[in-house]
Amino acid sequence: MRRVVFNQKGGVGKSSIAANLAAISANKGYRTLLVDLDPQCNASQYLLGESVNDVEKDVMDFFESSLTFKMKGVPPEDYVTDTQFENLSLLASNPNLGDLHSKLEAKHKIYKLREALDGLDYYDYIYIDTPPAFNFYTLSALVAAQSCLIPFDCDEFSRQALYALMENVQETVEDHNDGLHVEGIIINQFQPRATLPRRVVEQLKDEELPVLGSYISSSVKMKESHNESLPLIHLAPKHKLTQEFVALFDELHP
Repeated sequence: MRRVVFNQKGGVGKSSIAANLAAISANKGYRTLLVDLDPQCNASQYLLGESVNDVEKDVMDFFESSLTFKMKGVPPEDYVTDTQFENLSLLASNPNLGDLHSKLEAKHKIYKLREALDGLDYYDYIYIDTPPAFNFYTLSALVAAQSCLIPFDCDEFSRQALYALMENVQETVEDHNDGLHVEGIIINQFQPRATLPRRVVEQLKDEELPVLGSYISSSVKMKESHNESLPLIHLAPKHKLTQEFVALFDELHP
């Protein structure tokens, strides 16, 4: 199963959700790969910490290989980095990834990631983190994935942006990947005692959008997790926030 975590809005928790679901998957014994397509490299830094600078081959090297004959024939697993966590691997991002964007787009390389992931059938689950934009890398991820998870941070601007996002996913289904579906909307940074988040979520449900039943709370524990470069399942396995992520994972794997 390949899941892309996608939202064109920044700050909605894409990297945190992708990395923590991947970490829980690996902790449960599944061979898991996290693909980081965001030039901000947040997911890569989250899993690797300071050793992110020691990565020999990353996703930028992979995409560069599709533009040159020098690296033709390099197997996709050569771009994957092991993490300190058992069963969890990473295709790390690069802050210069944006420099390749126009070249890759001009050469119509949107199927290269799917081809590479097809060759990594060793993994039980693959999670793909995306940049906060609908661009070449996001489209590549949607083309490569089987399902789409949409983080949602419970404000009115996010609700309005959600419709354009759903249209982009549907266009991708029609034009490039008829095996893709929206698996669910993840309610993130939820504050159950606040009126606005509850009202916005109810509006999504009234519109029959696929809101998942497991909500993710707002908590300072997430920042601590980032600072320690330890996903929640390793930093604080019994914490409420961790258990919400476990419940979300279990909901996705009934």
